Amino acid sequence: MAARAAPAAEPGIVPRHVAIIMDGNGRWAKARFLPRIAGHRQGVEAVRRVSRAARAAGIEVLTLYAFSSENWRRPEEEISDLMGLLRHFLSSELDDLVAEGVRLRVIGDYHRLAPDLVRMIDQAIARTTAHAGPTLVIALNYGSQAEIASAARRLAEQVAAGTLAPADIDEDRFAAALATQDLPPLDLVIRTSGEQRLSNFLLWQAAYAELLFIDTLWPDFDEAALNDALRQYGRRQRRFGGL
Repeated sequence: MAARAAPAAEPGIVPRHVAIIMDGNGRWAKARFLPRIAGHRQGVEAVRRVSRAARAAGIEVLTLYAFSSENWRRPEEEISDLMGLLRHFLSSELDDLVAEGVRLRVIGDYHRLAPDLVRMIDQAIARTTAHAGPTLVIALNYGSQAEIASAARRLAEQVAAGTLAPADIDEDRFAAALATQDLPPLDLVIRTSGEQRLSNFLLWQAAYAELLFIDTLWPDFDEAALNDALRQYGRRQRRFGGL
């Protein structure tokens, strides 16, 4: 496998693929003596702001961690509120995404969601699938360990069927079995709210991504915060194991 060339790290360089762990909605609401749903509503507004700012900055792919496979452990009322906000986002934003040529992708086992919501997601994906512009990826009922295990099973099935030799399984072959197989390599992972962990998000893809943990709570994250993150990214030297 050929070594990946390290790109220049000039200030102002724009990463092709940025992923964000959107954290802090609950703490934002608690600090204001508001119910958690108020924080989630403001979080949706932040999604609108940041997705538009990412397109303006020239980012090709923005991946947002919206609902993890572990989030099912939250109270049923909160989960219902989150799904309601997702419905509202799809219905209110889809026309703009279509008009701007944005391709919508969803990774994760979203078919576990309510049937009407699954239909909305499928229809939104279908309306934007032919777009050649920037891509907005929403991670729904997503867990990276499950994604990796699923990829391993698919490759094992090919080996068992005699269509793939074990010796042919390398990093590229494995990456091609992941949900992100047709996306650019992940360049930058941002996590808001001060927590410093990946929380089962894009573990394989983040192997050589730059990680940026910031204190800003997600509802307060905006274009200025994104641009600051991009400036920090531009100052880093990405060696990919080289000198």
